[in-house]
Amino acid sequence: MIRIFKLVIFFLFLFFLSAVVPLASGTKAEAEDFEQTCQVERIEKECNNLSQLECRMLLEKCEEYYQEQSEEIQKDISKTEQEKRTLKNKVDTLKKKIKNLDYQIYQSNLIVKDLGIQIGDTKTSIVKTSLKIEDSKSKLANILRTIYEEDQKPIIEILIAENNLSDFFDNLMALEVLNVKSKELLQNIKILKSNLENQKQSLDEEKDDLGRMVKLQTLQKEESSKTQKEQEYYLKLTEKEYQNQLQKKEEVEKKAAEIRSRIFELIGVPKVPTFGEAYEIAKYVESITKVRPAFLLAVLTQESNIGKNVGQCYLRDVLTGAGIFIKTEKTIQRVMSPKRDVSPFLQITKELGRDSFNTSVSCPMSYGWGGAMGPAQFIPSTWMIYRDRLKEINGKPADPWNVKDAFLAAAFYLSDYGATKQTYDGEWKAAMIYFSGTTNSKYKFYGDSVMKITKQYEEDIAKLEAAL
Repeated sequence: MIRIFKLVIFFLFLFFLSAVVPLASGTKAEAEDFEQTCQVERIEKECNNLSQLECRMLLEKCEEYYQEQSEEIQKDISKTEQEKRTLKNKVDTLKKKIKNLDYQIYQSNLIVKDLGIQIGDTKTSIVKTSLKIEDSKSKLANILRTIYEEDQKPIIEILIAENNLSDFFDNLMALEVLNVKSKELLQNIKILKSNLENQKQSLDEEKDDLGRMVKLQTLQKEESSKTQKEQEYYLKLTEKEYQNQLQKKEEVEKKAAEIRSRIFELIGVPKVPTFGEAYEIAKYVESITKVRPAFLLAVLTQESNIGKNVGQCYLRDVLTGAGIFIKTEKTIQRVMSPKRDVSPFLQITKELGRDSFNTSVSCPMSYGWGGAMGPAQFIPSTWMIYRDRLKEINGKPADPWNVKDAFLAAAFYLSDYGATKQTYDGEWKAAMIYFSGTTNSKYKFYGDSVMKITKQYEEDIAKLEAAL
């Protein structure tokens, strides 16, 4: 009766999730409801009223919700990163433009200063030339006065004053020549002064033009600086938004990780490693077995995605090896070989204090038996071969659901079949035997897939090592 009551509660709850707050709905209110529903504390309370299967289905729905949330936030982060790059490029461009304007202003100021010096020199020349003109005017006036005075003398006085008439005329001619030359000099000086004044005017105009250009460049610089400050302000806002988005993503991923770890606890793996953690374990295993990390991780990825998929069935009948599919509780045959694996499985679970009938194992494929355990997917009879070797190293019973033990046992198995040679053929054959016990070409897909994953892991490990 209690069991039926729990099922009624569960299906009513699922109906509430699908009808009221569907995961793929488009309204904000529904998303907020799901956010509340999938809080870890609330799920724990719900799971207290549900069976293990029902709890797991609820957890998987919430994990899917948080995964979608994480992907949406990642889109926002990518968009913000693009905006940051665009704004940063604009700021950098403006900085270069401002720097170039600084150079231009500096250069223009130097030219203005040089023009000021030239104008000063020209002014000095004009002053000197003006003095020369005044001196020449004074001398010319004296000459003209002398000529006038000579012209006013009576003939009798000239004749008495001069020894002869020719001397008088010689003096008069000399004065006339001096007068003509003085006029020419005065004219040339006036022309020089005019040229200097024109030059000064031209320099003044050029200086004014450059002054206006410097003012314009200064205004451009001020405008660019203002724009730069605005964009730097928006860049800071974008950076703040970016950090907020990263924090949101981290919070969502943390919640997803908590729910995921709860799922793994339900299926028998207390902690699934990250790639970095898996690599560290694989390096430790390599020091003992000589099986290289990239290959070992590839095999475990092919087998269980490094502990994420460790079995979807429970054993129920020790005589026939039948069991149930965990999600649907539907009866399924050939879950475990009764002659080969049931007895070792009961021994392993008892030794580890596990419930034999609620410990997940792999379901059977279209052929053969299921019953593989943990991240390395060992069948119980094979695990017994390596159990004692692991116990000698760890000093405690080996646990096929423990990631470190599973890694080490898998590496021992692979090394026994040639993986320590670290050649393509050697590792390929070891992978084939690990999967099927043979190198039969009909299972070639498995060995090829493992070696392809190995190559990818080699690249990932190189990146990880470079980042450390």
